[in-house]
Amino acid sequence: MATQGPVKGPASYFPSIEKKYGKPISHWMQVLEQAGPRKHMELVNRLKTEHQVGHGHANALVASFMAEKA
Repeated sequence: MATQGPVKGPASYFPSIEKKYGKPISHWMQVLEQAGPRKHMELVNRLKTEHQVGHGHANALVASFMAEKA
Protein backbone atom coordinates (compact mmCIF):
# COMPACT_ATOMS: atom_id res chain seq x y z
CA MET A 1 0.00 0.00 0.00
CA ALA A 2 1.45 3.38 -1.03
CA THR A 3 1.76 6.18 1.48
CA GLN A 4 1.12 9.77 0.55
CA GLY A 5 3.93 12.25 0.88
CA PRO A 6 3.54 15.88 1.80
CA VAL A 7 1.15 17.99 -0.25
CA LYS A 8 2.97 19.90 -2.99
CA GLY A 9 2.07 22.71 -5.34
CA PRO A 10 -0.67 25.28 -4.77
CA ALA A 11 -2.59 23.00 -2.37
CA SER A 12 0.31 23.20 0.08
CA TYR A 13 -0.86 26.75 0.85
CA PHE A 14 -4.45 25.73 1.64
CA PRO A 15 -4.11 25.14 5.41
CA SER A 16 -2.51 28.55 5.94
CA ILE A 17 -5.08 30.24 3.66
CA GLU A 18 -7.97 28.77 5.65
CA LYS A 19 -6.33 29.73 8.94
CA LYS A 20 -5.43 33.30 7.93
CA TYR A 21 -8.69 34.28 6.19
CA GLY A 22 -11.15 32.13 8.16
CA LYS A 23 -12.87 30.69 5.10
CA PRO A 24 -12.71 27.20 3.58
CA ILE A 25 -11.05 26.70 0.21
CA SER A 26 -14.49 25.95 -1.26
CA HIS A 27 -15.45 29.57 -0.49
CA TRP A 28 -12.51 30.91 -2.48
CA MET A 29 -13.25 28.54 -5.39
CA GLN A 30 -16.82 29.94 -5.47
CA VAL A 31 -15.49 33.50 -5.47
CA LEU A 32 -13.28 32.65 -8.45
CA GLU A 33 -16.10 30.84 -10.25
CA GLN A 34 -18.40 33.84 -9.83
CA ALA A 35 -15.73 36.18 -11.24
CA GLY A 36 -16.37 34.68 -14.67
CA PRO A 37 -13.79 33.82 -17.30
CA ARG A 38 -10.68 35.91 -16.68
CA LYS A 39 -6.94 35.58 -17.04
CA HIS A 40 -4.80 34.28 -14.21
CA MET A 41 -3.46 37.66 -13.07
CA GLU A 42 -6.89 39.29 -13.35
CA LEU A 43 -8.20 36.76 -10.83
CA VAL A 44 -5.15 37.19 -8.58
CA ASN A 45 -5.61 40.95 -8.58
CA ARG A 46 -9.32 40.58 -7.85
CA LEU A 47 -8.60 38.46 -4.76
CA LYS A 48 -5.95 40.94 -3.64
CA THR A 49 -8.04 44.10 -4.09
CA GLU A 50 -11.55 42.91 -3.24
CA HIS A 51 -10.72 40.35 -0.53
CA GLN A 52 -7.32 41.53 0.79
CA VAL A 53 -5.73 38.14 0.08
CA GLY A 54 -1.93 38.23 -0.09
CA HIS A 55 -0.25 37.74 -3.46
CA GLY A 56 1.17 34.25 -2.77
CA HIS A 57 -2.12 32.96 -1.39
CA ALA A 58 -4.11 34.50 -4.24
CA ASN A 59 -1.74 33.00 -6.79
CA ALA A 60 -2.04 29.54 -5.21
CA LEU A 61 -5.85 29.73 -5.18
CA VAL A 62 -6.02 30.83 -8.80
CA ALA A 63 -3.49 28.22 -9.95
CA SER A 64 -5.50 25.46 -8.30
CA PHE A 65 -8.78 26.83 -9.66
CA MET A 66 -7.48 27.05 -13.20
CA ALA A 67 -5.95 23.55 -13.02
CA GLU A 68 -9.37 22.16 -12.07
CA LYS A 69 -10.96 23.93 -15.05
CA ALA A 70 -8.37 22.67 -17.55
